[in-house]
Amino acid sequence: MSNDFIDDAKVELSGMAKGGMRHPSTKPVLTGAAVGAVAGALLPVLSLPAGLIIGAGWMFYKRVRP
Repeated sequence: MSNDFIDDAKVELSGMAKGGMRHPSTKPVLTGAAVGAVAGALLPVLSLPAGLIIGAGWMFYKRVRP
């Protein structure tokens, strides 16, 4: 990973923390977490918490690096 990605991720996460639900990345990341949690509940090889983290992480990554 490059420093640019890490810096962009810090800025995005800080913006999400300050802006709350008004920030444009918050809802997609929460949606990704919900979809991941459902997948984790339905798939036998994935647990609910793992699905939640993977879904949120994937959407956060897609918001930082579209």
